Amino acid sequence: MAVQKQIVRWIIAGAMAGALSGCVTVPDAIKGSSPTPQQDLVRVMNAPQLYVGQEARFGGKVVGIENQQGKTRLEIATVPLDDGARPVLGEPSRGRIYANVNGFLDPVDFRNQLVTVVGPITGTVEGKVGNTGYTYLVMQVNGYKRWRVTQQVMLPPQPIDPWFWGPHPWAYGYGGWYNPGPAQVQSVVVE
Repeated sequence: MAVQKQIVRWIIAGAMAGALSGCVTVPDAIKGSSPTPQQDLVRVMNAPQLYVGQEARFGGKVVGIENQQGKTRLEIATVPLDDGARPVLGEPSRGRIYANVNGFLDPVDFRNQLVTVVGPITGTVEGKVGNTGYTYLVMQVNGYKRWRVTQQVMLPPQPIDPWFWGPHPWAYGYGGWYNPGPAQVQSVVVE
C-alpha cells in the first residue's frame, strides 16, 4: 500500500510540474499597460482611425530599419503571436507596420531579427514595398523584445506500459522496448 501511495505522489508531482512548465507568460518588456492590446493587424487596418491612441502589440521579422533624428523606425512584417507574445514561425505575413522606437538602435542588431513591440497606434502612412504602394500602420513603441530562433529536439510520445501501474510495478510488464520512431528537430522562438 505504501508503494502505491508513493507512485500516486510521483504521478501527481509529475502532472503538476508538467502543468506549471506549460504556463506561458508575456515578458515584462512587452506586457504593456492594457490587459488586451490590439493584436489583429487585419482588423485594425480595416478602420485604422478607430484605433489611434489604443495600445497594440505586434511582432514579426524586421525587414527594414531606418535611423532618424532621435528615433529608429523598424519596418516589421507581422505574423500572429503565440500566448507568450512570440512571433509564430512559418506563418505568412499579416501586413507591415512602422514601429518608432525612441533613441538609436543599431541596424546590425535588428535587421532580419524577430521582434515583438508594444505601444499606442499613431495612425497610418503611405509608403512602398518594392515598387508597389502600401499603407503602413504606425505605432510608437513603449517596449520591445528581440527573440532568437533555436533548434530543439522533440522526442516522440512514449507509450505507457499498462502493466507498470499494477500493485507491484517491479514484477510486471512485458520488458520490451518500444521504438515510436526518430526524434524530430524543430525550430522554436526563445528569449
